[in-house]
Amino acid sequence: MEALFILSLIVYIVDIIILFYYGIHCFVMVKLFFKYRRNCESDPERLEQLVAKMKVWPKVTIQLPMFNEYYVAERLIDTTMLVRYPKNKLEVQVLDDSTDETTELVRKKVAFYKKKGYDIKLIHRVNRQGHKAGALKEAQEVAKGEFVAIFDADFMPAPDFLEKTVPYFYEADDIGMVQTRWGHINADYSILTKGQSLGIDGHFTIEQIARGGSGLWMNFNGTAGIWRKTCIYDAGNWSADTLTEDFDLSYRAELKGWRFKYIVDVVNPAELPATVSAYKSQQFRWCKGSIQTTVKLAPTIFRTDLPWKIKLEALTHLTNYLVHPLMVINIIATLPVLYFSERLGNLPDAIIGIAAVFFSLGTF
Repeated sequence: MEALFILSLIVYIVDIIILFYYGIHCFVMVKLFFKYRRNCESDPERLEQLVAKMKVWPKVTIQLPMFNEYYVAERLIDTTMLVRYPKNKLEVQVLDDSTDETTELVRKKVAFYKKKGYDIKLIHRVNRQGHKAGALKEAQEVAKGEFVAIFDADFMPAPDFLEKTVPYFYEADDIGMVQTRWGHINADYSILTKGQSLGIDGHFTIEQIARGGSGLWMNFNGTAGIWRKTCIYDAGNWSADTLTEDFDLSYRAELKGWRFKYIVDVVNPAELPATVSAYKSQQFRWCKGSIQTTVKLAPTIFRTDLPWKIKLEALTHLTNYLVHPLMVINIIATLPVLYFSERLGNLPDAIIGIAAVFFSLGTF
């Protein structure tokens, strides 16, 4: 019994210490947000200077990857064609891997805009090799744009998206990607969508500002962002060996020395998963993909000679989903500790007080 008590207490304390670290990390993110939030806001004067610097608008490709998105495919294409940009400098690639009626629907919509003189094409694959990453990689080879923007099927690109992102690439040659914020068109649909909107807003209005504004590593969120094509190639191109190809490519690019920019006030509305099954599928993909990316890149990040703050934040961001199993371990380890609670009476009050602080902050 004594050994079981000591073992459960050690597991409980170690678990609380790790949770304490992740809890403190949240406070650090909030502090960085307040300190650097101005760095992630659009600056009209700065944009004018950058537009003058680039002289002419560069060629841009917008990629629209989709798979069996019958009910939102037309909306995505229609809103994409409303994005303001010189018509002769914009290419749109509809990357359709669908196996249902979506393909024919998209084919008609693409033909409609082609007749209006837009440079838009349908790239339909039947093998789905590499899934989204594979579609992006194949389309990359024939993309005409110097810069490549990506929007998933459930998004509606903001009309000023390109006007407020492309100029920032001319701020410095090492700007590899510009990310913008996700909005929500169905946040009030249910308690589930409301909860998701709060969580996503926390990421985009706190965490991304804290990271992007302070110079720490941040990630491309898979959609509503635009890449410099040479950055994608330099980082090793899209890879399908993780479920979060966006996270993977982001950190590989930053390992190569590329910097990312985040613009918080360019908002692209999107549709949140409205069912529990869809939400669980999304979270499973994000969670498993993050851990896969951790296994793939953490050793390389750890061995680099980057400043410790950047490495620590990168590794913390990669492993953030570990909080969930740690909370489960915390609950399980609590049971034997409570069972042997009479033994805690022999511990000094100071130790119990410190443990209480760790528990409070670690599970904040």
